[in-house]
Amino acid sequence: MLRSLIPWRETFPATFSRLEEEMNRMMEGFWGEPTWVGETFVPTINMVEAENEYEVTIDLPGLKPEEVNLELREGGLWITGERREEKEEKGKTFHRMERRYGSFRRVIPLPEAVKEEKVEAEFRHGVLTVKLPKSEKIKPKHIEVKAEAN
Repeated sequence: MLRSLIPWRETFPATFSRLEEEMNRMMEGFWGEPTWVGETFVPTINMVEAENEYEVTIDLPGLKPEEVNLELREGGLWITGERREEKEEKGKTFHRMERRYGSFRRVIPLPEAVKEEKVEAEFRHGVLTVKLPKSEKIKPKHIEVKAEAN
């Protein structure tokens, strides 16, 4: 009730500034400051499940296949490697360097057993694709329901 007695033009700027501050805080929380500058390289990963296999894609720009190590152990897919820093070139002035470098290790827990002997990995255009066929024991098995014979 008291709020209705305060003129609108006096409450709006205060409300708007609080709303603006809250919006800025939310956007900074979402987008954030570029805190990753100077941190090590961490490749991004997608994992999808199909009927018969899992497929993992890993973005590894600037790396060669021999610079990446893949292992199946402890119920997960282990991806390790190192992205080496490019050396500065003489005669050039670098104004900004945002690329990340360093050793990395990503471990993707596998939800189910896979056929380890059938795992395939392909490296193309800086993207590593790993196909992990599901084990027969975890594939869904269709059970036919028969009608009762009279």
